[in-house]
Amino acid sequence: MASIFTRIINGEIPCYKVAEDDLFFAFLDINPLREGHTLVVPKKEEDYIFDLDDDTIAGMMLFSKKVAVALKAAIPCARIGVAILGLEVPHAHIHLVPMNSMEDVNFRNPKLKFTPEEFRATAEKISKKL
Repeated sequence: MASIFTRIINGEIPCYKVAEDDLFFAFLDINPLREGHTLVVPKKEEDYIFDLDDDTIAGMMLFSKKVAVALKAAIPCARIGVAILGLEVPHAHIHLVPMNSMEDVNFRNPKLKFTPEEFRATAEKISKKL
């Protein structure tokens, strides 16, 4: 059965897309730690990031870098935090989180709530910076 991320990539589940190319897809996390919290996934479904081949991991990091630069330009913050956890969805993914302190990337923090309009506006703001 396809992961929720594969279903998002295939358009079966709606998302707030930030960026896409032939191999990778970036979209807003619907349970964000901070405004602009973005997930980057390979289109090829693989459960564990370190099971990806070297070219895919390298490409995923370069794609993440482009998204992170746009994210930092769109959402005022000191840095973009990067987290690879991999237990919550069986599809390799990278979290990009705008941060001003280490506490901003604490996954135990309460998740923020945004309206669909706010999510759309944030995704558009980031996309325009790519």
